[in-house]
Amino acid sequence: MEKNEPKMSEAKKYLTGILNGGKLHHKYMTEAMLLLAKLHFVEGSYRDALSMYVRAGVDDTSIEDEPLYQMRLVAEAYVIKGLSLERQPTSLASRMRLSEREEEAIICFEKACYVALIYLQELDKVTSSTHSRGIKGSVAGPEVELGYFLEAALQSAYVTFLKKGNIVRGVNKLREILRAVETKTTQNIRVVAAKQLAEVLLHTLSEDSYWSPNSEPPLEVQNKEGNSSLMATGCTLSRKPQLYTGENLFCPQDNIEEALFLLLISESMANRDAVISRAPDQKDDRIVSLQNASAVYDLLSITMSRRGQYTMLSECLERAMKFAFDEFHLWYQFALSMLACGKAACAVSVLRECARLRPTDPTIPMLAAKVCIRPLHWLQEGEVFSRMAIDIGDGAGELLAKGYLALGLIYSLQATDATLKSTQDELHKKALQTLQRAYSLAPDDDRCALYLSLQLALVRQIPEAIEHLQQGLKVRKDDMHSLHLLALLFSAQKYYHPALDAIEMAITEYPENFSLLFTKVKLEWIHKGPEEALVTCRHMLYLWQTMFNSSYPSDSDKESSVAEGNLSRKHSGLHLTLPGDFQDADAGSVRAPSIAASRLEQAMSEISFHSATLKQGPVQPWAILEEIWLQAAELFMEQQQLKEASFCIQEAACLFPVSHNGLYMRGRLAEMKGSLEEAKQLYDEALTVNPEGVKIMQNLGLLLNKLGRNSLAEKILRDAIQAQHTSHEAWNNLGEVLQAQGKNEAAVECFLMALDLESSSPIVPFTVIPREI
Repeated sequence: MEKNEPKMSEAKKYLTGILNGGKLHHKYMTEAMLLLAKLHFVEGSYRDALSMYVRAGVDDTSIEDEPLYQMRLVAEAYVIKGLSLERQPTSLASRMRLSEREEEAIICFEKACYVALIYLQELDKVTSSTHSRGIKGSVAGPEVELGYFLEAALQSAYVTFLKKGNIVRGVNKLREILRAVETKTTQNIRVVAAKQLAEVLLHTLSEDSYWSPNSEPPLEVQNKEGNSSLMATGCTLSRKPQLYTGENLFCPQDNIEEALFLLLISESMANRDAVISRAPDQKDDRIVSLQNASAVYDLLSITMSRRGQYTMLSECLERAMKFAFDEFHLWYQFALSMLACGKAACAVSVLRECARLRPTDPTIPMLAAKVCIRPLHWLQEGEVFSRMAIDIGDGAGELLAKGYLALGLIYSLQATDATLKSTQDELHKKALQTLQRAYSLAPDDDRCALYLSLQLALVRQIPEAIEHLQQGLKVRKDDMHSLHLLALLFSAQKYYHPALDAIEMAITEYPENFSLLFTKVKLEWIHKGPEEALVTCRHMLYLWQTMFNSSYPSDSDKESSVAEGNLSRKHSGLHLTLPGDFQDADAGSVRAPSIAASRLEQAMSEISFHSATLKQGPVQPWAILEEIWLQAAELFMEQQQLKEASFCIQEAACLFPVSHNGLYMRGRLAEMKGSLEEAKQLYDEALTVNPEGVKIMQNLGLLLNKLGRNSLAEKILRDAIQAQHTSHEAWNNLGEVLQAQGKNEAAVECFLMALDLESSSPIVPFTVIPREI
């Protein structure tokens, strides 16, 4: 300002002289007045600027058939007059006219916006026409810069509306600017306007108060702003800027859709104009472009997260990586979007870069360790990230205990995966020491207490495990995994009634958790008998139908009613009917061996048709349904009801024909029917699918012993023990095989080991409790 003061004084002198002379044409005198008013505004003489505009009659100035430079003068004049009205000091006398001044300023801003858009559209036409008539291959002329006053002319109207709380007029003005035919010089302004409109749509408007560009605002919104001092103004111009029109224009239906549309356009333009050069002279431009792009990507994250469009968000953020060198915020957003859309492996790679950018932030390696533990099961990488968090030391704060917790869980999982007993023992010891360290750092953390108790349970220190778990339950009495583990610990001590009470308590809090229900089935089987367990299986079938069947609608729903409970159905061309024992040959009446079995069959009838015709979507729900069928089959086999068991196994086979669990149950059924060779073949197939299947090896070993192949049976059972050293069934079966071979001393040792392990074995393995942070 001080540098240009001499030139401004000289310009003011010339303009004053011209006006005092009064010898020019009226048109040029008006232009001189507009320039002098602009000069007064720059000097801070707002009253003089307003007086000069009154003298020039700017409100009556026409822009029809006027040259471009005069359009620009008029646009600047309107915005300067509005700014002068806003900035003029308020005296006691003028306070009474404050609302009138505000309304007059708004009229000026709206006129300035219209005239500025018309000027830029006409300028773009002239520039394009001149370039098209030029010599082929010539370089286009330099782009016109808007400057401060033209930018203010385009933005002041909607900015004022939003500041005053007039959302309706602010949104409509932003939409008008964005619908105006685009020019080269308005591209940056359009990005700013699109981002501003998206912020208003996301922050201020709800889905109920939204109105589309082609409709009127809801009555509630109009009534809310009805008393505003900034209602419809008298902004009338004979000419309006050209807008995009047509029948095939996209029209959003809600605020999220419109905001997303605006932000995707802004992201495209911001990505295109990003400064990626690392040259020192480009530093300021690079910082500005990065800030603008980051603001757009933040809004995109909010908008797409509301609709669950994480895959699209990750693709947008991936495009931002070209100018995100050493920019932690964009890298971290990218990692989170990758996690949200299920790309865990890619997310770990991005989090590794985030950890490099912020080596003292413990949350990053902890998040990476969490992902490595589950779902990736990358235990070595998880160990590295856990140690990164631990190495931060006291700077990690509360997360230091979490770092030890993650490391302890990794050791525990590695012990489960290990094949050598010496390696298992060493890793279990390290896991126990590390988890004890985590518990000492955070004794009030229920997760630390839970996983320390779980590790003690895995090494069969049951009383100590119960003691620590009770401490965790004091902190959080309704924790699902803690209650589940408590039930397993009671079952390991053969206290089945308290175990059932604990599992019932957990199911009361989490009635839709199938892991708890499967444990309940096992406990009821042992404590109350298979009849009671079959009732729970029936409940699980209905629960599965309620939770998942409605998620996969099918045309078959229109043709069959679940409530009808049809007794025959087709599965991929295979016609299945009820087992013969369930029907009377003459009357067709149900004569089930028990009420529980009858109710379970009704559930089977209702679920089976849908499970065969609706198998689509994620695999996990269907894996749960398969497990329910196989559990029911096992209960029927316990009651020697082989036809019912066969029916359940076939239902499971329709879901996963080559599942190792299904093949294993088919083998057991064949063995019970006396078809030993068929059973052996099925066990072999199951073992081929799952070479680490301990239960498969246990049954195959006993079957081989029956067939007289004692040496192979011994080998198979020793492999089972190596895979799971704590399996008392495998030790007992090995003892039987050794006894059949006449190796009585070795058999006695196996039986003693089986008895020792069985005394602390839970109803289902402790590993059913997920180890995750």
